[in-house]
Amino acid sequence: MGLSLCRRLCDSSPSRTTPPPLSPSSLSPFSPLSTTPSMRLSALLHSPPVVPGNPCSLWSISEKSPHLQVSDGGVCVWRQPVEQSSDAIRSSGGIRTGLHLWEVAWEADERGSHALIGISTRKSPRQASGYTALVGGDSQSWGWELSSNELWHKGKEAGRYPAGAEHPVVIPEHVVVAVDADAGTLGYVVEGRYLGVAFADLPKGEELFLAVSCVWGRASIRLRYLGGMSRDPPSLMSLCSLSIHQTMGRSRVSLTDRLPLPPMLQRFLQAHQWPVNTSS
Repeated sequence: MGLSLCRRLCDSSPSRTTPPPLSPSSLSPFSPLSTTPSMRLSALLHSPPVVPGNPCSLWSISEKSPHLQVSDGGVCVWRQPVEQSSDAIRSSGGIRTGLHLWEVAWEADERGSHALIGISTRKSPRQASGYTALVGGDSQSWGWELSSNELWHKGKEAGRYPAGAEHPVVIPEHVVVAVDADAGTLGYVVEGRYLGVAFADLPKGEELFLAVSCVWGRASIRLRYLGGMSRDPPSLMSLCSLSIHQTMGRSRVSLTDRLPLPPMLQRFLQAHQWPVNTSS
C-alpha cells in the first residue's frame, strides 16, 4: 500500500500541475540551484527528527584529532587554537545501509579555509600537519569545502558544488547531509533546498560516518542525526506528512493552530519546521 501511495503522490503532486505558492523560502538564493529529490528523500526530509541521544547524533570521543574537544553531552566539538594543523572528527554512530540525514551547525565566521563536511570510513586520518582538506584528502573520505564550494576526494578537487552556481556561494550555518548508503551517494540540503548528488562513488556495505575537518581555532560545530529509512517504501505516516506539507507549505505552521485538530496531530504537522522544496 505504501508503494502505491508513493506512486500516486508522484503523479498527483502539485509540482506536476501548478507552481507552489510563493513563500519566503522561494526567495532563497539556493532555489535555482536545487534539484528534485527522490520520493524517499522527500518523505524523510518531511519526517520529524529522531529524538536526541541517538549515537549518530554524537561526536566520537575516540575517532577524533587530539586537538578537538567534545562537549555538551557529545553534540558539540570545539577546536583548540593550534597552528599548522588540520583536524577531523567522525560521528559516534555509523551506517551501512539505508538513506540517512544529519544536520551540522557551523557558523560561517568560525570556518576559515579548509572547512569540510562529508563522509568517511574508519580508515580516514583524523589529523594532519599544515592546512589541508582532511575530509576528502584520501580515498576513504568525501568532503565539501564550505568556503570555496570545492568537492574533495582522494586528495584532489573533484569540482564545485552546487552545479550551475557562480562560486563561491555563501553557505549558511545549517547544512543537512543526505547519504544513501544503498545507492552510494552523498548530497547536501541548504535552506530547505536539495542541491543534488555531490558524490556517487561511496563504497556500499562499508560503515560510513558523518565527518568534518577544520583548521579554525575555537571553531564550534554541532551535530544532530535527523533520521533514516531503509530501502522499503516510505511508511504511510511519512507519505501522509509529505502530502500535507506539499499542499500546505509553510502556512501549516499558522493554519494547524486554527484548525480543529487533536493536539497530537497538530504537533506532528509542526514537528519539522524547515520548508523543503520538492518541486524545483
